[in-house]
Amino acid sequence: ELRTEQEHSTTALRLAKTSEAQCAELQVRLEDAEIVAASYGRKMIAKLEEKIRMLESELATSQVRFNETHKGALRAERRIREMEFAAEEDKKKFGRLGELADKLQEKSRVYKKQIEDAEEIAALNLAKFRKAQQQLEEAEERCTSAENIMGRVRAERAISMSRFNGL
Repeated sequence: ELRTEQEHSTTALRLAKTSEAQCAELQVRLEDAEIVAASYGRKMIAKLEEKIRMLESELATSQVRFNETHKGALRAERRIREMEFAAEEDKKKFGRLGELADKLQEKSRVYKKQIEDAEEIAALNLAKFRKAQQQLEEAEERCTSAENIMGRVRAERAISMSRFNGL
C-alpha cells in the first residue's frame, strides 16, 4: 500500500512537475503572445491613427472643396437671377420698342397721307394758278389789244376832229 502510495505520489509529482513545466511553457508562450499582441496592437493603433489622420485630412479637403463649390453655386445662382432679371427687362424694352415702332409706323402712314393730300392740294392750286395765269395773260392781251384799238380810235377821232375843226 505504501508502495502504491509512493508510486502514486511519484506519478503525482511527475505530473505536477510536467504540469508546472507546461504551465511555465504556457506562461512564456502567453507572455510572448502578449508581447506580440501588444506590438501588433500598437502597430494597428498606429495604422488606425494614421488612417484617421488621413481621413481627417481628406475630410478637411472635401469640406474646403464643398465650401468653394457651394460659394460657386451661390454665385452662379445670383448670376442666373441677374440674367433672368436682365432678360425680363430686355423683353419689356423690346415690347416698348415694338409699341414705339408701331406708333412711328402709324405716324409715318398719317404723314404719307398728309403729304399725298398736300400734293393733291398743291397740284390743284398749281392748276388753278396756271389757269389764272393764262387768264391773266389773255386779259393782258385783250387789254393791250383794247389799248391799241383805243389808240387808233383816238387817233382817228383826233384826225376826224381836226378835219371837222379844219373844215
